[in-house]
Amino acid sequence: MQQLEQRVAWITGAASGIGLAIAHRLADEKMKLVLVDVEDGALSDAERALRAKGANVLALRVDVSNGDAMAAAVARARDAFGIIHVICNNAGVGGSGGPMWLLSEADWRWPVDVNLWGVIHGIRLLVPQLLASGEEGHVINTASIAGLTSPPFMAPYAATKHAVVAISECLAKELELTKAKVGVSVVCPGFVKTRIASSQRNRPDRPSSATDAAASRFGAALEQLVAAGIAPERVADHVAAAIRANKFYVLTHPEMTPGVEHRMRQIIEEKPPGIDPVMRSLLGG
Repeated sequence: MQQLEQRVAWITGAASGIGLAIAHRLADEKMKLVLVDVEDGALSDAERALRAKGANVLALRVDVSNGDAMAAAVARARDAFGIIHVICNNAGVGGSGGPMWLLSEADWRWPVDVNLWGVIHGIRLLVPQLLASGEEGHVINTASIAGLTSPPFMAPYAATKHAVVAISECLAKELELTKAKVGVSVVCPGFVKTRIASSQRNRPDRPSSATDAAASRFGAALEQLVAAGIAPERVADHVAAAIRANKFYVLTHPEMTPGVEHRMRQIIEEKPPGIDPVMRSLLGG
């Protein structure tokens, strides 16, 4: 997709982190922006900052896990801007960590509702309208390097991100078979300097305190790695380039691809999954 100016982009999780960086990057391309987020104050700040740089913005407070709320938001966006050409299903939460047998049902439901259903709602509500228009477009689904590996103590998060990768692959194949003018990208970043480690601030219920010594050590290491991660603007640059090049897999951390290769080899060779060297170093093993 080469023509971005005056086209419309829908971005979930747009008030902070990768979503906000994507919004600013696409504003630089002079796209019209629909900002979707559940966090009121941050959303207002994002809208104000983007308007200050001249962007045409519609900000909508929406819980992406709620299908009815998403449908209403899509209708408002269509009324304001018409067809949405670039669909960024980016909203995501970290969820609870720890041994999965200690996690509550709520610990599983929250990341599944946001990370997985948020993407599903975005596809089912926006892609049909884009296809019916016959116009060129692109879908960007934010997964994670955890969607190509299987890190311990992150089962709910990893499960949702694996699902987002699979959905994206299926969507790309289906659009290819129907000869649609709509591309797909799945973004699988490693550690990015965002507020995902504090995403429990938006959780509607009290999280469990499931943990053990290894999980606590791993969680502390992850928080440090997120704090030292790459800037979200670098991910946004990758996203903009992927839209133009119709690039499917967007891997922003080449130093982490050995973990993906480790998993693929274990599958092909029918071996137990094992812990790849990067994860083992985090666990101190």
